[in-house]
Amino acid sequence: MSTEEKSLNFIEQIIEEDLKNGLSQDKLRFRFPPEPNGYLHVGHASAICLNFGLGINYNAPVNLRFDDTNPAKEEQEFVDAIKKDVEWLGFKWDNECYASDYFQELYDWAIEFIKKGKAYIDSQSSEDMAKQKGTPTTIGTDSPYRNRSVEENLDLFNRMKSGEFPEGTHILRAKINMASNNMLMRDPIMYRILHANHHRTEDKWCIYPMYDWAHGESDYLEQISHSFCTLEFLPHRELYDWFLDQIYSESSSGSISTKVRPKQREFARRNLSHTVVSKRKLLQLVQEKHVTSWDDPRMSTISGMRRRGYTPTSITNFANTIGIAKRTNLIDVSLLEFCVREDLNKTAPRVMAVLNPVKLLITNYPEGKEESLEAENSQEDASLGYRQVPFSRELYIEREDFQEEANKKFFRLTLGTEVRLKNAYIIKGESVVKDAEGNITEIHCTYDEDSRSGSGTEASQRKVKGTIHWVSIKHAIEAEVRLYDRLFTHENPDGDKEVDFKEYINPNSLEVITGYLEPSLASAKDGDRFQFQRLGYYCVDKDSSAQKLIFNKTVGLRDTWAKVESKE
Repeated sequence: MSTEEKSLNFIEQIIEEDLKNGLSQDKLRFRFPPEPNGYLHVGHASAICLNFGLGINYNAPVNLRFDDTNPAKEEQEFVDAIKKDVEWLGFKWDNECYASDYFQELYDWAIEFIKKGKAYIDSQSSEDMAKQKGTPTTIGTDSPYRNRSVEENLDLFNRMKSGEFPEGTHILRAKINMASNNMLMRDPIMYRILHANHHRTEDKWCIYPMYDWAHGESDYLEQISHSFCTLEFLPHRELYDWFLDQIYSESSSGSISTKVRPKQREFARRNLSHTVVSKRKLLQLVQEKHVTSWDDPRMSTISGMRRRGYTPTSITNFANTIGIAKRTNLIDVSLLEFCVREDLNKTAPRVMAVLNPVKLLITNYPEGKEESLEAENSQEDASLGYRQVPFSRELYIEREDFQEEANKKFFRLTLGTEVRLKNAYIIKGESVVKDAEGNITEIHCTYDEDSRSGSGTEASQRKVKGTIHWVSIKHAIEAEVRLYDRLFTHENPDGDKEVDFKEYINPNSLEVITGYLEPSLASAKDGDRFQFQRLGYYCVDKDSSAQKLIFNKTVGLRDTWAKVESKE
C-alpha cells in the first residue's frame, strides 16, 4: 500500500509495521467471522468494509468464516443471509470457512491439553463456579476438581463427547491462573455439553468449543495474519495469545516455524443513532412483533436497509467516511442518510408521483384531449435519457402545493398566481370547489397553451416562481406507499441500562398511504429505486406485484430531522 496516497488509520499502521519487521506481503490474510445467529446489521457492514477493504488495498485474500460453535442459536437461514449481504455489498471472499470445519482438530488439541495437565473436567454447578471464580477485586479459588488425574479427565471428556451426560453436568476448563487480574484467564471454559442439532455436523458432536477456544485456533489453521475484533474483545486478547502459545510452540516443536502466528487487534464499535445494533435486541424486536421481520425497512440490518432502498455504494461510503477508531462513538444516522441521498441523487431516475392528492381541473384544456410530453429521467445523468408522460385535462397535484391565500414566500399555486407544471404548461389558479366541511376538493385553473416546456416558444421561456409536479388522473397508477420514519425516538435507545430500549420505539415509524404514480412505473420491479420528484427517494418493495405496486420511502430529499431536533 502506498502511504503517500492517504494517511493510514491505526489498523493499517499495525500492518505496515509488521511488514517492516519482516512479515512477507504474501502472508497477509484477513477474515470476517460472523456468528450465524441472526442477520448482519450496519455495525457488521463497517467490519466487512474494514476486512475486505484491507484485502483489496493489500491484494490479500479474505476468508468468510462462520463462527458456528453454538448450535442452539444458529441456523442455515442466517448463513445464507450473511453470504447474500456480503456479496450485495460488492465483496468476494477467498475461502468459505466454518469453525465446525475444525471441530476434530480442536478436540485433538484439547486431548493434548489434558495430557499435559493444561485442562481439566470441572463438575461444579454454574452457581458454584461463579462464586469460585472470584470478582475483579478478589482472586478466585481453585475448583475442587482442578487436580483430577489425567486419566479421569480423559475418560470424562470422552464420555462427554459420546453424549453420556446431560447438559450442565461437566465442562472442560483450561488450567491457567485463578489469581489472574484478568478474570477471563481464571481457568476459562473450553468445551460445554450441548445436545442440539448442528446445521452442518448434525448430531455428530455432543460437546462444542467456546468462542475463545475456537477463535485463535481457527485463525491459526487458516493462517490469518491479522484478526481484527471490536473493542469488547480487548480483554480476550491475553487468552487468545495463551491458547496460541500452547499450539504454536507445539506445532513448531523445536524448529523454526514457517507458519504465521495470528495477531488479534481491536477497533471500536461505531454505534448508529436512533437504532440498536445488538443482534439480541434486534431478535427481540422481531419476536415481539415490533417489526415485521429481520428485513423490515426500519431495521438496522443490511437486509432491512437493502429492502428500504439503500445502495451498496452508500453503505460502503458511510463506512469509509466514519472510518476506524479506538474509542466507541455514536454516529448520527443523518450521516448515513446523507450518503444514501448522495448516491441516489446520481443514480435514481426521476419520476412523478402524488402522495397527498387534490384534483386539478384545467378548464380551458379541451375535454377528451390527451398528449404525450417528454420528461428528462435525470438531471445528473444524461445517459438515462427521456420518457413520455401522458397529460390531460384532469390532474392530481399535492395538496400542500396549493393555498387559497398565501404569503409572498409561498411560490406554489394560489388563486391568481402562475406556476409551471413540471415538463408541461404554465397554469394559473382561478377558483376552488369545497365540500360541506369547507375542505377543498377541486382546484380550477387555466393554462397557457403556448407555454409547453421545451417547445422553444416565447411563452415557454417565461419565468414563473414555482414548479410543481403532477400526474394525469386518467393514466395514474394507484400504489401502496410505505412511509418510514426512525424506529426509535431517542438517539441512543439502549444507552440507559435502567430503561428498556423498547420504551423509545417510535409509534409513528410506519405510515401506509395510497399514492398515484405516472404510468411509466407500471413495469417497476422489486428493488428498483426512483426519485419521486420534490418528495424523496423510493424503492419497490418485495411484497409488490403486477397487480399491486408497493413502494418504500428510502429517504427524503433533505434532512428534516435536523430541524426537528434543533428545535427540541
